[in-house]
Amino acid sequence: MQKHSKFIRAFYAASTCLSLAAVGLAAPALAQEGDADTQARRDQAAGNIIVVTARRREESLQETPVAITALSAEMLESRQIQQTQDLERVTPSLQFKSAGQLSGNSAATVVFIRGIGQLDPTAAVDPGVGIYIDEVYVGRAVGGAIDFGDIAGVEVLRGPQGTLFGRNTIGGAILVRTKQPVLGEFSGKGRVRIGNDDLREGFAALNLPFGETVAARVSGGFRKRDGYVTRVYDGLDLGNDNSWSLGGSIKWEPSSDFDLFIRGDYNKRDENGAPFVFAGINENAPVPAIVSVGAGCPGATIPFAPLTPGDPRFGAPFVPSIDDARCANDYQALGKFTNGGTAPVTSTSETWGLAATARATLSDWLSFKTITSYRKTKSRGVRDADNTPFDILTTDLTTSSEQFSQEFQFQFDFDRLNMIVGGFYYNEKSFERATVLLAFPPSPPVISSVLTGGPGSRDLQLSDLKTDSVAGFGEVSYELTDDLEVSVGARYTKDKKSYIGNVSSLFPATLPDPDPIPTEAIPDGGPLYIYYRPYRKSFSALTGSASIRYNVAPWLSTYVSYANSFKSGGFNTRYNAPPPGFVPVPFDEEKVTSYEVGAKFDLGDVRLNLAAFRADYKDIQLIFRQGPVPLLFNAGKARMQGFEAEFSYHTAWGLQIDAGLSHLDDQIRSVTAIPGATATIAPGDELPLTPSFQGNLGIGYEVMLGNWTLTPRVDVSYQTKTTFITGSVPEIEQGDYAVTNASITLAQDGKGLTVQAGVQNLFNEHYKVQGNASLATLGYAEVIYARPRAWYMQVGYEF
Repeated sequence: MQKHSKFIRAFYAASTCLSLAAVGLAAPALAQEGDADTQARRDQAAGNIIVVTARRREESLQETPVAITALSAEMLESRQIQQTQDLERVTPSLQFKSAGQLSGNSAATVVFIRGIGQLDPTAAVDPGVGIYIDEVYVGRAVGGAIDFGDIAGVEVLRGPQGTLFGRNTIGGAILVRTKQPVLGEFSGKGRVRIGNDDLREGFAALNLPFGETVAARVSGGFRKRDGYVTRVYDGLDLGNDNSWSLGGSIKWEPSSDFDLFIRGDYNKRDENGAPFVFAGINENAPVPAIVSVGAGCPGATIPFAPLTPGDPRFGAPFVPSIDDARCANDYQALGKFTNGGTAPVTSTSETWGLAATARATLSDWLSFKTITSYRKTKSRGVRDADNTPFDILTTDLTTSSEQFSQEFQFQFDFDRLNMIVGGFYYNEKSFERATVLLAFPPSPPVISSVLTGGPGSRDLQLSDLKTDSVAGFGEVSYELTDDLEVSVGARYTKDKKSYIGNVSSLFPATLPDPDPIPTEAIPDGGPLYIYYRPYRKSFSALTGSASIRYNVAPWLSTYVSYANSFKSGGFNTRYNAPPPGFVPVPFDEEKVTSYEVGAKFDLGDVRLNLAAFRADYKDIQLIFRQGPVPLLFNAGKARMQGFEAEFSYHTAWGLQIDAGLSHLDDQIRSVTAIPGATATIAPGDELPLTPSFQGNLGIGYEVMLGNWTLTPRVDVSYQTKTTFITGSVPEIEQGDYAVTNASITLAQDGKGLTVQAGVQNLFNEHYKVQGNASLATLGYAEVIYARPRAWYMQVGYEF
């Protein structure tokens, strides 16, 4: 009954929105005054052609044989899409989460499309979904959290991509296009926003012409907001926003045959920490038992042989479930928005980049493009993983990464034949420093220290990682008739990965800890887990794609497509004990073969796009824990299949309806045994971030009031049960939920003043957006809940 009430409330809100908007129909005189600009815009929106660049050339969305969600800047604003993670609410089959597991950083993104992605946000692992800013690949998870300030549009491509893109991706791609300078135009825009939780936000952009062939564009913005999870220990508010950004670009177009676009961006975040809260504990796990005994929990015992014969604190693995603050048990659960942790926490990131894109038309049938880029990222995330007063697990991960990429493309246009041939070079160097403090392993020195009020073990993990990737790609499309097109693509990729690691225990010590957590410092020194030397692996593959598009009628385009792709492997960098031979545990590449059939209907003001797909996943990279340590292994085979539908109805008389729906059926087909794994998966278990159904519905209505337009709008998003790690862990699963956002906008026709008020999470739904657990050994489970209901008011001006 509760699930149905969510839908009833959501659709009641949508109906109320339409009812209020219908008032405009009762005042026809208002629609006859000075509304020519608004009506012209409506007419265009009702029958316009949505142009996309998914195949590296401009073409209609409705005739592109790819499953795409395309959103213009206006659509992003009207649907309250402010950041990349908000795209999940309006895009079928997309899961976009911030605060990636194990990172402790609010800006570390985890992205899945059609059940394919990567949970681990560390530099040792490649993402499964590619994010591009103005055709530049963003290699690190932290760089994927993008604010939509000066944005021209976003395209989400579902399915493997590689024969048309610089970096190979197996799940899909998210293409972010910023607004380029406009020649000969002096213009600008700005907005300020306030809201609850002391929200303060501002953004401005300015377009500057320099003669007839050069223009520049500058932009900047900031966002500050209090957190919504409070730590009892020190009053710190977690989940706060504190970020600012700058952007600048210049465009030189001396002729219609050549242009050069140079862009730079800078983003910084300095926040208190990701808003994780306690989700559960396994009282019989070794670590909770040790800390419970050390804290004096009555009746607690440690499930190991006693250090001293006859010590009653050792023996049966049992910690009583009593409401006693000295026990590491569920008594520590303080609620969805209260945190009981005591260890230091923080979340910071700094990214900047430069890119230059040059285009030249060499003849009527040949053009050339080159894209050169450099990006640098620094981040730090410190988290108290158990979120209790006990010292069970604290992680401190600092990462610095720099990437250089060079891409070139030759595009051929011979009337019915189009071809693109390109090359891509990518170099990335990363350094990670991870300090892990935990009451483990159960060795006599560690247990003795914990029992006497001292620290547990501290592991120091230093990782130098390097990736060199070279690829050649191409695709040919040929129109056999005006209605029939065949496309074939191929790509060859070679990735070289290297890892130099220094992983050691600092209890007792032989190696210094250069940056200890002050309150938990321990003596220097300890055994080495990994031999300090270079380790290298190479991965290469020839992959391809093919599609057939057939226009059944002027209003119906159909297609079938095939693609196979791969994501390279690498080396695990986390250890709590020496691995076999004191050498790092490698993991191999994973492979996907995808099949898709689709149909796109275009009836002017009504559009309906349908797609059905199947993906066969081999050597899937999944996280398993050996003891307390999360390691990546190639775990077997899986199959994903499902369908997607996107619908829009934009009328010339003001009604706007947007909807999307996806169904995903994921199945683990076979499993490779992982030696020493503390938790296992089996055929039939669920893969992470694969809800069976995911949908969205948005309804708006434009009421013309002379030279103004009033637009109330309601957007509803819905998901079924979601898991955040492989397998079933009830403590961190999220059941079905629906979230409703509402807004009302008053805008001048054309450019001018805009006033908007809105509510996010209108019915104050409490739902999880991230989760992690290590119940078998460390005994903890943690989750993040979405921010509760929030309101805002915004004023903007454009000239």
